Amino acid sequence: MRNKVVLTIALVAQLLCSVFFVSEIVLTIFNVRAQPISWQTRELMEIGATIGLVIGAAIGTLYLRNSLRRTALVEQKLRAASGAFLDLMSEKFDDWGLTPAERDVALFAIKGMSIQEIAALRETSEGTVKAQTNAIYRKAGVNGRPQLLSLFIEDLLDGDERLRAAAE
Repeated sequence: MRNKVVLTIALVAQLLCSVFFVSEIVLTIFNVRAQPISWQTRELMEIGATIGLVIGAAIGTLYLRNSLRRTALVEQKLRAASGAFLDLMSEKFDDWGLTPAERDVALFAIKGMSIQEIAALRETSEGTVKAQTNAIYRKAGVNGRPQLLSLFIEDLLDGDERLRAAAE
């Protein structure tokens, strides 16, 4: 919460300082004269506005740098978790004794592709893909695609140690 307040204050200060400089330019363009002030006061106002812009830019830079670091860290954890999930799938496929063709079909099925789409991608008939999916379900001990998916989802929800370790 404190970070949001600091960032908001910095942004408001930058906005006010920018309005000061832009208003000076606009007033000069339209030849609008304001009540004269001493040059010392004017210089102090310009110095204050400049300092405000510099401080705001510095704070913005720090927040941007921290955001980029957090984003990179989250992306790194996501890649690690994704790699661990692929390792988990590969291990299950090994445990089930899937053939290379069945592995491809299982992966496409887990991704949510239809029988027709899988057949088109693999350049095989739909009957072949159906036979392969039935073999996959039998070897995995499930009755269909929803149960096949649930095997992997359960591992994710149960907090599989490999996923957690890889994400850290």
